[in-house]
Amino acid sequence: MKAAVIQFPGSNCDRDMAVALEKSGADVQIVWHKELVLPKGVDLVAIPGGFSFGDYLRCGAIAANSPICRAVVDHANIGGYVLGVCNGFQVLTETGLLPGALLRNSGLKYICRTVGLKVETVNSAYTENYGAGAEIMVPIAHHDGSYFADDTTIARLIGDDRVAFTYIDNPNGSHSKIAGILSQNRRVLGMMPHPERAFEVAHGNTDGQRLFAGLMAQLSSA
Repeated sequence: MKAAVIQFPGSNCDRDMAVALEKSGADVQIVWHKELVLPKGVDLVAIPGGFSFGDYLRCGAIAANSPICRAVVDHANIGGYVLGVCNGFQVLTETGLLPGALLRNSGLKYICRTVGLKVETVNSAYTENYGAGAEIMVPIAHHDGSYFADDTTIARLIGDDRVAFTYIDNPNGSHSKIAGILSQNRRVLGMMPHPERAFEVAHGNTDGQRLFAGLMAQLSSA
């Protein structure tokens, strides 16, 4: 499986993401945001966490207009897999690949800690390796992580079984406790928590490892 990790000025989780993918068995290439095309034959594009372009304007807004993001949108539109974590989730909403927006945390403070998540669906390559309703622990690190969408969109996400993860104890005021959502074709996942930071025993928690293992299994068998 070939994966591309997109790197922007201000990305700080690109290496973490690349290591998690490599240790899961992927052939990984880091791609600078000014590139016009993705590596040939790429299966998965990962947009990592950080503070792309210093979070100026809106979080993810400038990054979403980088040259490479046009190729990312094209990749998603032909059925390619895209994983956006934290700032990557913000970028995905700004590109329009996922609905809604990530707003300032309700407490108006940056939050950095491990939180409990509930796996809301196993009907995706990202979540099928967890049991339905599984509760896992994954770190968060964000200032603008409160998921918001209008009530019609929220109802559609829930009705279509496209909510991937919810917070057990909502840390940031996200609508309906949403921590991660899927695209209509279930191949694009945006999530605020960092599974790549819950990957190795040295992290103190390996609950994120199953996301990468399930994704790898799905893409390797395709």
